[in-house]
Amino acid sequence: MNKPVYFLSDFHLGARYFSNPKEAERRVVSFLDSIKHNASEIYLMGDILDYWYEYKCVVPKGHTRFFGKIAELSDLGIKIYWFIGNHDIWIYDYLPEELGITVIDGIQIKEISGKTFFLNHGDAIGRRKVSFRFIRSLFRNKACQFLYSMLPSCLTIPFAHKWSSHSRASENSNSAECLRPISDFVKEYSASHPEVDFYIFGHLHIVADEAVTDNARCIILGDWIDKFSYAVYDGKDISIQYYKSPTQ
Repeated sequence: MNKPVYFLSDFHLGARYFSNPKEAERRVVSFLDSIKHNASEIYLMGDILDYWYEYKCVVPKGHTRFFGKIAELSDLGIKIYWFIGNHDIWIYDYLPEELGITVIDGIQIKEISGKTFFLNHGDAIGRRKVSFRFIRSLFRNKACQFLYSMLPSCLTIPFAHKWSSHSRASENSNSAECLRPISDFVKEYSASHPEVDFYIFGHLHIVADEAVTDNARCIILGDWIDKFSYAVYDGKDISIQYYKSPTQ
């Protein structure tokens, strides 16, 4: 592999809790522009948009700079994979067709330059509260999605953003406690799947790089709300790095 692979997660573009949403979008676009001649593949590991719902004939407004940059990178031949998170669940055919990306819903186990990667957003990994599992299944239910699409967007979009802001405000800040469901899962899974070298997740909004076994590591990617963190795989090893924009 001549060019590195990048893993990023949890941009939450369009979130109402950003003091300057366009500045947050420009930061992401600036980073993507800085790697456009250096990346072989880019993995967007979920919650890239704070809210997204594709209606049959229309799509939500916003994210113009970001979508344009993703389309540019795709046109340059960079393979871009977008994992569905728990905020950008309702991606259908518009973004894959317009941006030239591959959308993945669920777990992907993939070999990259001789190493095996276990890739997932992380929201459904490990033991989760019953209430969380119920809400997740409700959001992914086809009948519920259809009924939701019948509601006016002037009601659904403000509701979704209010829900997101409430979820953000109530997040548990204890990193060890947040990490435990994924950590427990990875340890159990790796015992029967020693071929996996790297486990990559988003979702938790924390940065972590933990040894699972002598040969396997678990990477939690952080976010682009206040950490601006990402992981880079150079064909041999993976490292967490932080972006500082030229204007900082």
